[in-house]
Parts: sequence; structure tokens; C-alpha cells
Amino acid sequence: MKPRRLLSLCLAGMLALSAIGCVNQHPEQTADDGSDQVRIVATSPAAVDICDKLELDLVGVCSSTLSTIPERYQDVTTVGTAMSPDLEILKSLNPDYVISPNSLQSDLQPKYASIEVNSLFLNLRSVEGMYASIEGLGEKFDREEQAQALVEEYQQFMEEYRSQNEGKESPTVLVLMGLPGSYIVATESSYVGNLVKLAGGVNVYGDGDGQEFLTANTEDMKTKEPDIILRAAHALPEDVVEMFQDEFETNDIWKHFEAVQEGRVYDLPYDLFGMSAKFNYPDALEELQPLLYGEGIKQNP
Repeated sequence: MKPRRLLSLCLAGMLALSAIGCVNQHPEQTADDGSDQVRIVATSPAAVDICDKLELDLVGVCSSTLSTIPERYQDVTTVGTAMSPDLEILKSLNPDYVISPNSLQSDLQPKYASIEVNSLFLNLRSVEGMYASIEGLGEKFDREEQAQALVEEYQQFMEEYRSQNEGKESPTVLVLMGLPGSYIVATESSYVGNLVKLAGGVNVYGDGDGQEFLTANTEDMKTKEPDIILRAAHALPEDVVEMFQDEFETNDIWKHFEAVQEGRVYDLPYDLFGMSAKFNYPDALEELQPLLYGEGIKQNP
């Protein structure tokens, strides 16, 4: 598939890049203040990484204790965390655009509008969405060459990755997303679920009618009888792993799952299976490969 086609196809089925109140449609030529330099702030680690790959200069980046900010932005002003950017600092930077993930759009869009800042929201719920957003940014900020190179790299990797599983039976998978003290079901519409789908797994809850996560009881999960159970963490991964271990040991119903009986329950590493698509998706897919196709190391549920 040609890179141009990737964007149009993805945009047909999902929000890849939404511009809110963008008065200037050609920022590569001039910024809103009439200067040649467009002032951009990226408010999540994934958005910052994308800007780095596209060789975009930033005037503001997010702060994060779990991700490393690229070296080119080490001296750039920090504007707070992805979920709670500091609006006062944002406003003081006088940005032409603020770039954020669209998973936070309903919360952040009104806040950005309140300080009269143009915003772009990237679809980071899937690898395909990430690359569609990259193409959109490439066109908007005159980085089409960089964007095309990234898309071609993605297409080549996926072609090679999928070839190794041709002819293999696709396993059914239950994906649990854990939070300290509770857990929910991750569907194909979530990033973790998207990775499982790309790896060839069949999510027992499908795409959740577009919902990333669902609340389901264990009795309903048992009716699905998944071949494999994957457990991921939304935050505080060490606490979540302990929570899952306690849940599977003390809740009697789990011992009746064939996946549990046969040791096909796996905890996914937090750094590879987060909430937003990132460029380490090849490592995540390579991690899934042995788990889905019978080469995984058995874990005690």
C-alpha cells in the first residue's frame, strides 16, 4: 500500500488528526505572529517522539518520570504531564499549535480553547492511527519526506512480521488492563488490543463497538474461553502485577479457565504495552510472537 493511501484509508475509519480552531492552514510558511518559525508544544511522550522523528522544533514538552525526552528537547520548557498540562505555562509560550493524543481530547480541548490556543490531536490508539497522524503532521508542517520514510519503514516491518505467521492458526485472546485494585477488558480499539490484533491474535471481545475498554464480569469472560490471557498495566505496573496475582489466586473462577490450567497467562511489560502507540511497537510485537504461537514461558497465574 502506498503511503498516501495509508492516510486516506485510516482517516475514513478513525480520527487521525483533528485541528481545532486552526486559523493558519500552512504553518510551514509562516506562524500566526507573522514569523517564519512555527511554535509547537507537544504534551505527551508519544507526541514528543513523533515530533523528534519528524525533525520538528518544539518550544514546550511534557514532563514524564516514565519516558525519556529526546536529546534535542533537553533544554526546552516543560509544561506539565500529559494528562494535566499547565495552562499558564502553555499560554506564556505563545504556541501556534499544541499537539496531544486524542484519547485526552474531550478533557484537553476545552482547556486549550479557554486560553485561545490552537490544538492538534493525534490518533495514538493504534499503530495505523499513529502513522496516519504522522502523515498528517508531515503535510501540515512540511515534513512529508520524513513522514514518508517513517511510513515505509513501518510497512516493511509489518510485511516481514506477518509473513512469519502465515498459515498459523490465530489464537483467541482475553486482554486485561489493570489498575491498582481493579481491572477492565481491553478491546481491539485500545492500543494494547491493536498490538494483539497486529500480532495475529483474535480478541474475544472484538472491537468493543469502538470502545477501548469494557467492564465485564469473570463469568462472562469464562464463556469466551480464551486460548491465552494477557495482563497489562495502566499505571503502577508493580502494584498491578501483585494485584493480578492475588486476584488469580483468590478468585476461584480463574482456576476453571483452560488458559490458566495450561499456564497460558502472561504479564506484559509496561514499557512496551502502554496506552498510546509508540515507535517501540516492533519490540512489543516481537514480545507477543512467542506468547501467541506456543513458544512462551509459562507463568504462574
